[in-house]
Amino acid sequence: MKKTKGQVEAEIGNALIQFEKDYMGRGPQETKTFIIEDMILIRLKGVLTAAEQQLAKNPEGMNLIKMVRSNLLEQGRDLLTDVIEKITGLKVVTLHTDISTKTGERMIVFTLNKNLELLFRTQEAKLISKKGT
Repeated sequence: MKKTKGQVEAEIGNALIQFEKDYMGRGPQETKTFIIEDMILIRLKGVLTAAEQQLAKNPEGMNLIKMVRSNLLEQGRDLLTDVIEKITGLKVVTLHTDISTKTGERMIVFTLNKNLELLFRTQEAKLISKKGT
């Protein structure tokens, strides 16, 4: 039996937590993952370290945090893309990210080469029709 949308969202969330721990030094306090058509939206809350929270108190520090976090993500981009492709079975087309130094929240958006949400709906419809026969 194939995985459900919720199972895939949870697996992606767990993979992002591990990535944050490995590449950023600590994991987020909370992670939410949403599959929306051909996009995967991940919202990570509480990603800033105590040192980054201190840096974020002035504009230069805010810029430094964004620059360092962006650079670290870029270095791990291939690994992250591979993980998403393995979990979903689809090709990652693009990856976009930003971090708020005010809220300590990071957003990551992957776009895929196919509508993953539609694939789940199709899979569910097939299961329902099999049960009905």
